[in-house]
Amino acid sequence: MVLMIDQFIVGTFFVTSLIGLLLLLILRPNKMRKLPKNNRKYYKIDNDVVMASPNNRHSSPESVAGPDVIIVGAGVAGAALAHTLGTDGRRVHVIERDMTQPDRIVGELLQPGGYLKLVELGLEDCVEGIDAQPVVGYALFKNGKITKSPYPLGKFQANVAGRSFHNGRFIQRMREKAASLPNVRMEEGTVTSLFEENGIVKGVHYKTKDGQEHKSCAPLTIVEIPSCFVGMVLENCQLPVPNHGHVVLADPSPILFYPISSTEVRCLVDVPGQKLPSVANGEMTKYLKTKVAPQVPIEFRDAFISTVGKGNIRTMTNKSMPAVPKPTPGALLLGDAFNMRHPLTGGGMTVALSDIVVLRNLIKPLHDFHDAASLNKYLESFYILRKPVASTINTLANSVYQVFSASSDEAREIMRQASVDYLGLGGIYTSGAMALLSGLNPRPSSLIFHFLAMAVFGVGRLLLPFPSPKRLWIGAKLIWGASEILFPIIKAEGVRQMFFPATVPALYRAPPVY
Repeated sequence: MVLMIDQFIVGTFFVTSLIGLLLLLILRPNKMRKLPKNNRKYYKIDNDVVMASPNNRHSSPESVAGPDVIIVGAGVAGAALAHTLGTDGRRVHVIERDMTQPDRIVGELLQPGGYLKLVELGLEDCVEGIDAQPVVGYALFKNGKITKSPYPLGKFQANVAGRSFHNGRFIQRMREKAASLPNVRMEEGTVTSLFEENGIVKGVHYKTKDGQEHKSCAPLTIVEIPSCFVGMVLENCQLPVPNHGHVVLADPSPILFYPISSTEVRCLVDVPGQKLPSVANGEMTKYLKTKVAPQVPIEFRDAFISTVGKGNIRTMTNKSMPAVPKPTPGALLLGDAFNMRHPLTGGGMTVALSDIVVLRNLIKPLHDFHDAASLNKYLESFYILRKPVASTINTLANSVYQVFSASSDEAREIMRQASVDYLGLGGIYTSGAMALLSGLNPRPSSLIFHFLAMAVFGVGRLLLPFPSPKRLWIGAKLIWGASEILFPIIKAEGVRQMFFPATVPALYRAPPVY
């Protein structure tokens, strides 16, 4: 059977690759859009994190020397960045609007690739002591069948795996780790705006918990801003496959189950559209019991229904936004401020931690950040250096969500089934696809290969044993449908930056010399 699969994958992959290459050549990369520059501007901050790094003679209530870096918001990216820069010897002032433990229904699954970035940043102990659960792969449920897809972890040390946990516990550990450094100061306060002078972002206005207003000035400001999922916590629920994330390919869209402690399982139900059934009047409870519960595997259906009946239901909007850099002297965008992807694959924290590694390596040789124009030109390379990894994870997340969602189109349903069966083939098919999903090998070329190979696999099965006209037509629709899913996402991410970063001049910017 595997030999036959190999034959039609290899035999038809060449033709499909030519089609994909033609579509790629048609696509054009996004152009970078610049922010308008006036003599003086104030920006309202609607989100979590702003970071500024100053020679801060005007800061208050800082010491005379002032901080080197101001970070507003101590979420995953903010706390990790504070610790990283503090370890490098920078004076860091962290302003977080709420220092109590966060309570979120996402940001609870860290892929193995993200764990390796934690190790690289010296933060791996932040997943210890919080009852984090190791995750070594996924189990896919469709039509009563289970397909197990393990991560390719054989070449790594035994401690390398994914981790699932309570998001708030993880963030608090990172905050504590950052605050333990003598040159990192944590303060509870709310940033109200960024301000700009002569086209250069100079710093932030913020208000402390006691209501006092302050201004911090800085030559560099880094902004990070914190999609619809319905979330619940199932207690004392035993998942069929231990230490695996569980994905149910339901109608109309996937359902996720994964452990967040030794006694709790997070359930995330994706509800398409922007208008959710009301939680307050009981419409959501009815929807979950009548529409979703019958599709939940029997092994944990009772736990699901019991949790729904308790009414502890939370919602969160899923958003997707490709990275469109907005270079402005004195400012740098980081995290969800300019780049979000569907949370289905759990790649958000991996992208954030990878970005911090790239940024740390860029600014490590810099002594200060005084020349805003030169520094801004140099840091444009950040957006190019992050592209291959970030765009691969973004494209995978958004395309997998579309493939895993139910459709009335016959070709799309064949593609959906083919994707599950492809992950169950074993060998390079399973390991290669799971290396992408886990963040262990986030290469754009590997993404293209496996996505098209999955489509060809579906077409090959469809045409056997005889390629009738109807089957040929459905096969053509399947290839076209796969292209319609994948290539617009790649176009939005930027073809040149994603596949050919070495051709972008900004990649070769040298550090400014003061």
